[in-house]
Amino acid sequence: MKNMSLSLWCFQLFALVQAYVNVAQNKPAFQEYQWNPGVAISDASNGVDGLKSDLSWGGSQCVISENEKQNATWWVNLTSMHSIHNITIYYRTENKPWDRHNKYTSRFLGFSVYVSNTTDRLHGTLCYKDDNFTLDTIPAVFTTTCPVHGQYVIFYNERRPGATYPSYYSQYAYNDICELEVYGCPVTGCYGSNNTFPCPDVDCQYCQRETGTCERCKSGFKGFRCEKACDKGSFGSECSKICGQCLDVSQCSNINGTCLTGCDAGYQGALCITPCDRRSFGYNCKEKCGHCRDINQCSNINGTCLTGCDAGYQGDLCKNPCAEEYFGIDCTKKCNSTCKGCNNVNGSCDSGCHQGWMGDYCNEVCDNNMFGQGCANRCGHCRNAMRCSHVNGSCLNGCDAGYKGNYCKEVCEFGYYGLDCKEECSAFCKKSRDCHPMSGYCKEGCKNGWQGLDCLKVSTMAIHERNWKSEFSGILSAFCISLFFNAITIAYFVVKRIRNSTAKAKQLMMHQSDISEKARTNDGFNVYTNETTASNYQELGEFKTTESYDTAYDQMNCN
Repeated sequence: MKNMSLSLWCFQLFALVQAYVNVAQNKPAFQEYQWNPGVAISDASNGVDGLKSDLSWGGSQCVISENEKQNATWWVNLTSMHSIHNITIYYRTENKPWDRHNKYTSRFLGFSVYVSNTTDRLHGTLCYKDDNFTLDTIPAVFTTTCPVHGQYVIFYNERRPGATYPSYYSQYAYNDICELEVYGCPVTGCYGSNNTFPCPDVDCQYCQRETGTCERCKSGFKGFRCEKACDKGSFGSECSKICGQCLDVSQCSNINGTCLTGCDAGYQGALCITPCDRRSFGYNCKEKCGHCRDINQCSNINGTCLTGCDAGYQGDLCKNPCAEEYFGIDCTKKCNSTCKGCNNVNGSCDSGCHQGWMGDYCNEVCDNNMFGQGCANRCGHCRNAMRCSHVNGSCLNGCDAGYKGNYCKEVCEFGYYGLDCKEECSAFCKKSRDCHPMSGYCKEGCKNGWQGLDCLKVSTMAIHERNWKSEFSGILSAFCISLFFNAITIAYFVVKRIRNSTAKAKQLMMHQSDISEKARTNDGFNVYTNETTASNYQELGEFKTTESYDTAYDQMNCN
């Protein structure tokens, strides 16, 4: 009896240890549409971190999905096949009462839970599909029993375009899970009424719940009790996969197919199923072929290129680039001299061009009035833009109007303009010789009396003024000349009259003398003579000889 009690106690202890556990905690998780990808606060792993004390966005314990999506997928990878009993989901509540007034209730409605051996839910088992919960009846913490075997537990929701959903469903699909717990056996396989006993066969993946008979062996094993390893050359689940090209097929892992001693010739990779790259040769294909013209003609023994080298390379192994300034097949073509350094394969000037040249092969001169290194400099004001040296920018035909110098970038100095600055500005500019260097036009207008853009024409007003002055001067001169000749004429007649008067006076005096002589002898005659003489003297005394001469002189000198 005592031994029976001890056995019962041991059985109960074993059952306690083997009780269902959360096999999903801290396992790899994935979300199809994450809100703000890369930010930990919304990461898929929050759904299996074991934390569920804060069911809000800011608590960093929930999965947050992207907005405005028609479907929402989240899954956890249990990393191996597990016997699952039940699944519990804690949904995001924002720590508020869970009822129709909580806007996240509508997001949870219509969800589905799958268990699958792959990430494709349609290849698995549908554990639960919500089609009857409402805003008032859906629980914030949901649990469903799902006694199946699987590796992936998938939460899925959708709002398909064109489909009709109850009005209280959210418009878009979400998977705002704060925690998803998967309860099952703590070991790979177990059985019993409560799945508390491990499968009796060590290499059994999972067994029949009631009897413990193995239903599926672990990868690499076979047999009724999974007691046999896969035959040589096979591996994996149910020994269904074939080993690759292992160097020793007996050294192929029966569990995962790894070739433990390396690959046979021509193959590479851990499973030795990848054909060897044709660019390899030598022991275990560790050496790389050169640039053979036909890579299939690289000797797998010594790497010699049997049909010659590809463009840009030379030598038996075709690993040596062409010598400087050469390119192409067999390095027979020479690079353009305008290159700073050309590609050894196609001759393109990868290192750039010398001054004045451009293009992939540096065979084009600079265009668009540019010159110099990289055609980055703009020509000056050459007389003919096409005659700007594409190498150094010098103007071959001289400068355009208004500029000077070898590069025609210097503006004419003050007082000069035109081609090569050889023309002098007008001295009749308002500011003397201050003209535009290209056109010669005076910048501030002309001095008085001059007109035109270059101030080289006498102004019309000045011409009128000069003509008026000339006409006035002519009239005045004519008047003065007339006065002069009138004065001469008057003077002539005055002098003549004076001479006549003088002659008459002389005659009168002579006559008087004769009368005086006779008067001595005749007193009566003297009286007559005295009256006559007095009268004559009086007439001569009234003539103003001085005034007549002054008037004539003034008329002669008026001009």
